[in-house]
This record gives sequence, structure tokens and C-alpha cells, in this order.
Amino acid sequence: MNMENGSTDRCPDRCGTLPSCAPLATGYVPFQQVGSPRYGQRDALSNGTLFPALNLPFHLAIPGSKVSDGPLGELQALCFVLQELALYLDTHPEDAEAFALFKQYTAMEKTARENVEKNGGPLLREQAANDSKYTWLNDPWPWNFEHNEVK
Repeated sequence: MNMENGSTDRCPDRCGTLPSCAPLATGYVPFQQVGSPRYGQRDALSNGTLFPALNLPFHLAIPGSKVSDGPLGELQALCFVLQELALYLDTHPEDAEAFALFKQYTAMEKTARENVEKNGGPLLREQAANDSKYTWLNDPWPWNFEHNEVK
């Protein structure tokens, strides 16, 4: 609005109030490039992305050092990285390095999942069907170990 005459004319010098038809912002969505740097799995989980170039910090983010060191935290970080790699490979299927990492992390996730299930019971209710009796509600639950509720 032009303060002198009360009109809504545009400012010829581009100073002052924007006209009502002007956009407030122009959207920009960054995207991954082949060979982009990547975070380690714990930092990826805490930053919400595997790719530093896509890191738009969230005000409630926790530092990677605060992500659980236990087996369940490790499994969670591995699952997150696998999901990020899968999303990347959906748009970059020819990236051989990313696919090799996907295979590597898949093997690591499988081992970590087996370890958690061996020591803490099934992670999914459906996996309780593999046992000789229904074990889904057996204590301790995996998250109880993290809080030192079970010693």
C-alpha cells in the first residue's frame, strides 16, 4: 500500500509493501545427486535424512550422540538408513554405489534384527506365530532394556 495516497499501487523502486498478488516465498526442493555425501546411520536417524544436502534442521532434533547405543537403537538406525536408500534408489536406480550400500545395510539390518529378536523376543506380533507358544506379551519388552527397567 502506498502510504502517501492510500492506494495499492506497486512501488516503482521495489521498496515497501508487496502487492497482494505477490508470492510470499518461492518453493525450492533440494534433491540428491549421484555420489552425494551421506551421514552414518545414527546421524542419519537423528537428522531425519541420510543426505546432508537435504538436511533442513528440525528444531526438536536430537544429536546423533543421543540416539540409543543399544541393539534396538542400532536396529532403528539401520532401518531408517535402508528406507532412505530405498527412496533414493527409486529415483536413481542406476547408482551402483547406492545399491551396493543398500545390499550391505540390508545384511546388517537382518543380523541386527535377529540379534534383537534372539535376546528380546519378537519385534512384530506376527513373528510370535513362529514360536511354540504365543510370546508377544512376554516381558521384558525391547524398549524396557533401554531405560534400565530390566537388569
